[in-house]
Amino acid sequence: MSESADGDQARERLAAEQGRVEGLIRSVRGDYGDGNENDETSELSNYDQHPADAGSETFEREKDLSILEQLEADLAEIQAALRRIDEGTYGIDEVTGKPIAPERLEAVPTARTNVDDERKDR
Repeated sequence: MSESADGDQARERLAAEQGRVEGLIRSVRGDYGDGNENDETSELSNYDQHPADAGSETFEREKDLSILEQLEADLAEIQAALRRIDEGTYGIDEVTGKPIAPERLEAVPTARTNVDDERKDR
């Protein structure tokens, strides 16, 4: 298979993953709301809400924000991988300049380095 075909396959996989992650981000943001009305509602409901309920609500909100943060980081990695395809550097180890193993790219399409190089950095 040619490098162009490999790049096309990688682009298709990354584009599909990008769409999936963007959908999840929209969903989490939709569940979370813009914050304004939720803050007002939360403040009013705190007067008649048990402290444990308020704590649960805070925990859920923090969990959602953490999930959103991770999804946004994932999206940034996908977009960076798509840029590397455009630049012709996709599949090249950013540390050594050697090709990244095809198995690694299959498992982690956004990989920037080979697994062995990551272990040396630690």
